[in-house]
Amino acid sequence: MEAPFAFTVHCVKRARRHRWKCAQVTFCGADEQLCHLWMQTLREQLDKLTCRPKHLLVFINPFGGKGRGQRIYERKVAPLFALAAISTEVVVTERANHAKETLYEMNVDSYDGVVCVGGDGMFSEVLHGLIGRTQRMAGVDQNEPRAALVPSQLRIGIIPAGSTDCVCYSTVGANDAETSALHIVVGDSLPMDVSSVHHKGALLRYSVSLLGYGFYGDIIKDSEKQRWMGLIRYDFSGLKTFLSHHCYEGTVSFLPAQHTVGSPRDGKPCRAGCFVCRQSKQQLEEEQKRSLYGLESSEEVEEWKVVCGKFLAINATNMSCACPRSPRGLSPAAHLGDGSSDLILIRKCSRFNFLRFLVRHTNHCDQFDFTFVEVYRIRKFQFVSKHGEDEDRDLGEQGKKGLGQICSQHPSCCCAASNSSWNCDGEVLNSSAIEVSVHCQLVRLFARGIEEEPRG
Repeated sequence: MEAPFAFTVHCVKRARRHRWKCAQVTFCGADEQLCHLWMQTLREQLDKLTCRPKHLLVFINPFGGKGRGQRIYERKVAPLFALAAISTEVVVTERANHAKETLYEMNVDSYDGVVCVGGDGMFSEVLHGLIGRTQRMAGVDQNEPRAALVPSQLRIGIIPAGSTDCVCYSTVGANDAETSALHIVVGDSLPMDVSSVHHKGALLRYSVSLLGYGFYGDIIKDSEKQRWMGLIRYDFSGLKTFLSHHCYEGTVSFLPAQHTVGSPRDGKPCRAGCFVCRQSKQQLEEEQKRSLYGLESSEEVEEWKVVCGKFLAINATNMSCACPRSPRGLSPAAHLGDGSSDLILIRKCSRFNFLRFLVRHTNHCDQFDFTFVEVYRIRKFQFVSKHGEDEDRDLGEQGKKGLGQICSQHPSCCCAASNSSWNCDGEVLNSSAIEVSVHCQLVRLFARGIEEEPRG
């Protein structure tokens, strides 16, 4: 009997917990000509898929997380790109902002996307580089808080190799290099909102996940002093900040997101093919058209709200901010592309009540179901601290020695402090007074959102 002719097709196989695996299917036949015809037809059909990338620019952070970025790329990602006939230009970063500076300087017209191998910090570098480049080419002033930013045409792929990888987890549902690489290979596309953060008419940073003042700001600022501890520094600084229990007085002004069809407490998380994101963007565009033609001014029609008080934390999330430690995230029903952010205000309360609030981030209970917690879906917000801006620089020297002031005389209240810092996607912003605007679907990722897992 003659040996059969065969060819192998590589495909995606869905695994548990939102993971994808590369699988193989081999087809056999007795007719060699028929096998070649099948192979030719399959290649022609694949070539017609314009959504699939052919040439990618790859940035690898060799230092982030546990320093495994280059090894992860070479062992798990590069072979898949080679199978899919994707050519790459690889840049191993040598310093902070290397990727951002490269994207500003080089011609990226020949690429179908940019891939970052690292953690959230590496993604932020690529994000800032692409957005900044796009605005410069379009003649848009990024320092103007009201500027209408131009979306970037290049998609961003994230290969998780950091310590938290919040953005990847919130957009794919897993921190798995093979899964993320396969989403890039098949050419998935997921639009995502970006918030611009300004201070006194100057752009500070862009944010896609967490913008946190108070508790999360203090954690990230203290952890920067403990880098010698490695990744455990976040746990140490978290405990230290919790025991210090500082609250901060200020005023939050915000513009409600009237165009969105969801709410922070509706229990409807953002999923692949999200109706909320699609419908909210459509309503926002209709609202902007009415404003453009002079039928109405959206900000005049919508009334700004003002909240004053003492806060343990002020958080603004553009996504759920889910991660393995907090599978539902800081705001489980936050949406990736609805043109809004969830503003979470945690007012002054006892240490015990604040601990109850924090614990709920690790389970399925409603973390907003407390009298001292308020949550709003917003388009813009501003924050002004009660204390002067000149105190910002002195925050680090104001005597937080050891574990800080634990307020043993008043265990049920907070110790009032002057100003905190803002935690902007893991980076410290020392200016307490900021102005934030959400830009709807400003960037696109090589992802499709978290898919609903079949129940069985």
